[in-house]
Amino acid sequence: MQSPEPSSSSPVLLNIGGKKYATTVETLTQREPDSMLAAMFSGRHTLPHHPTTGMVFVDRDGKHFRHVLNWLRDGAIPVLSESEYQQLLREAEYYQMLVNKDVQGLVDYINERLGWKKIENSEAELTRKDVIKSIQAQRVRFRGVNLSGLDLSKLDLSEVDFSYACINNTDFTCANLYKAKFATEEIMPFYSAVTVLSVSNLDQHKKQLVLVEASSSSFRNANLRECEFIGANLQEAILDGANLRSANLQDACLTQCSVVETDLHSAHLQTANLAGANLKGANLEAANLKGAKLSGTNLQDANLQRAYLREVDLRDTQLTGAKLGGANLLGAIR
Repeated sequence: MQSPEPSSSSPVLLNIGGKKYATTVETLTQREPDSMLAAMFSGRHTLPHHPTTGMVFVDRDGKHFRHVLNWLRDGAIPVLSESEYQQLLREAEYYQMLVNKDVQGLVDYINERLGWKKIENSEAELTRKDVIKSIQAQRVRFRGVNLSGLDLSKLDLSEVDFSYACINNTDFTCANLYKAKFATEEIMPFYSAVTVLSVSNLDQHKKQLVLVEASSSSFRNANLRECEFIGANLQEAILDGANLRSANLQDACLTQCSVVETDLHSAHLQTANLAGANLKGANLEAANLKGAKLSGTNLQDANLQRAYLREVDLRDTQLTGAKLGGANLLGAIR
C-alpha cells in the first residue's frame, strides 16, 4: 500500500539515532533525488510513524545527520577534521548521496575534501607503488618511515613492522595487517640515552617501547588480528568493523576513535585511553580493560561478557544495552 503523494512543503519529523530533527519533504527529495531519503519520502512507500509523535525513526548516527540535512537544505559542506569527514562519509554512503546526472552528491564532495587533506598533509617518503614493490620481499620493515597520507587500502601487509613509523591520516581500509607491529619492546644497550620504561638486569640491558603515530588513520574493516599497538597514538582513528581479536593495545591512545562494531575479543586494553571513543556494538568479550580510561566512552550494545574491568571508572560511560555477564568489575566505579 502506498502513502498519499506528500506536498513538497509537508513537515517531516525525524528521530535519527535518538536525535530529533524537523524538516520538509522538499528538503529531503530535491537536492539528492536518487538518495535513500528521497525514495523514503517520495510517497511510493509506507513508512512506520511513532503513534504519538508521528516521528519516523532511522537507526543511524544522529550527530552527523545535521550535516546531511544542511547539505540537503543549501548545499553546505562543513569544515571538519579528517576523522569526522570519514564518519560523515559513512553516513552519506548509507543514504546513497551519489552522483545524479553528472551533478556531484555529498559523497563526492566529502571524498574531494579527504583528497585535498591528504595532498596537503602528506609528507610520505614512499608512494603506494613503492609499498607494493616492497611487500614482495620475505620480511618487510617500514621502521621509522613516514607513510602519512598514503592510500594503502586492500594491501596484504601481514607481519609488516611499522615500528617508529609515522602513519597519520593513512588509509588502511580493508587491508590485511595480521600480526603487523605498530609498537613493540626492544632490548637497548644500557648506555643508551632513551627513556627507560622497564629495566632488566640481564647483561645490563634495558627495554624501550617503540611507538607509532597513527592519528586520524582509517583501519575500517581491516584485519588487525594479533597486531601490536602498545602505546600507539590512534587518536581519532577509524576502526569500524575491523578485526582486532587478541590485539595488544595496552597504553594506547584511542581518544575520540570510532570503533563501531569492531571485534576486540580477548584484546589487551590495559590502561588504554578510550575517552570519548565510540565502541557501539563492539565485541569486547574476554577483553582486558583493567585501568582503562572510559570517560565519555560509548559502549552501547557492546559485548563485555567475561571482560576484565577491574579498577575502571564507569560513571561517565554509556552502557545502555551492553552485555556484562561474567565481567570482572572488582574495584570498578559505577
